[in-house]
Amino acid sequence: MFKFFGEVKNELAKVIWPSRNETIRYALTVIVFSLLVAFVLGAFDYGLLKVFEALLNK
Repeated sequence: MFKFFGEVKNELAKVIWPSRNETIRYALTVIVFSLLVAFVLGAFDYGLLKVFEALLNK
């Protein structure tokens, strides 16, 4: 068990961690992209709702 955690520690030392600025930039990119997808899907859903309402009300 100690060997395993020693190997884990060695592997984590090899990882190149992103800087604080990179992490913030990546997080903001994910948030903006998520909001954009939510807006597009919401607009598509609203459009389909109006189309089906128009079809059913005729």
